[in-house]
Amino acid sequence: YRSPMELRDLVQVYNDKKNKDQGPECDYGFKLIIIGDAGAGKSSFMHQFLEGKFRKQSTHTIGVEFGTKIISLGKRRIKLQIWDTAGQERYRAVTRSYYRGAVGALILYDVTSRDSYNNLPTWLQDAREQAWKDISIIAVGNKRDLKEERQVSFLEASRFAQEQDILFLETSALTGENVQDVFHTLAQRILNK
Repeated sequence: YRSPMELRDLVQVYNDKKNKDQGPECDYGFKLIIIGDAGAGKSSFMHQFLEGKFRKQSTHTIGVEFGTKIISLGKRRIKLQIWDTAGQERYRAVTRSYYRGAVGALILYDVTSRDSYNNLPTWLQDAREQAWKDISIIAVGNKRDLKEERQVSFLEASRFAQEQDILFLETSALTGENVQDVFHTLAQRILNK
């Protein structure tokens, strides 16, 4: 049993000053989780966001990887704490513990894999059950650059997202297309709440 948490309890507010001449490093800190099937490109997606380049040599994540980045939304500076979880079933019990306290979730699937798309409802249910009750969620169709191998249409995934009342974007971790937009869109939704 978990007692209900308020969003303000989960979102860290930063008022500390680095020195007297500068303002705070950031205004808020949002914990985000990246979930989805193994092979959907979660680690490459996170690396593209953090480093601005594609990681060619990528192995399956064991447990969880972590990264942070400060973004600007209007006059607000937001520190994103990003937890990239392993997608393999054998790590699910471990990675679920990282959902706690997350105010945002990115559920990645591979547009060239019908199976990874079909598992979206399971990942969505996990996020809604394990994380904060009013978590902001975005479905992300990754590997958009592989047009000839596509198995899931934009329209089909868009309809699913609309029915589930979640955000949706397609991206390419390889080219960087829409990767920054995903994080900014999700952070803006959290900030609005």
